[in-house]
Amino acid sequence: MQLSDPLGDLLTRIRNGQMTGKTMVESPASKLRANVLDVLEREGFIRGYKTVDVRPGVQNIEIELKYHDGTPVIRTINRVSKPGRRVYSKIKDLTPYYNGLGLKVLSTPQGVMADHEARAANVGGEVLLEIF
Repeated sequence: MQLSDPLGDLLTRIRNGQMTGKTMVESPASKLRANVLDVLEREGFIRGYKTVDVRPGVQNIEIELKYHDGTPVIRTINRVSKPGRRVYSKIKDLTPYYNGLGLKVLSTPQGVMADHEARAANVGGEVLLEIF
């Protein structure tokens, strides 16, 4: 099945999995999804992920969700830049999310990175999502 917004589908799967209390959710594999999950794992929002082969040429990503005292670590996760409306930000216009407690994930010419990493590298790009 062809999706118009694969990253939005990933975020919805994570959101729905946490609402039902699942420890693991699956999503079709892609490079963009893996790069975003790398950032979320590095920042401590998920436990980890791994790529599994379903059949030759088809892979899925298994994402381990993270909980603290029974409540999900991720409180909100929102898609900012959508296929119908792309949102780009210069580094000087990139404001902190939830006063720095939250995180914005950007797609930059140097790869997918968190907002604080983009400020350190002094590079702007497309704001993919916000997470708190």
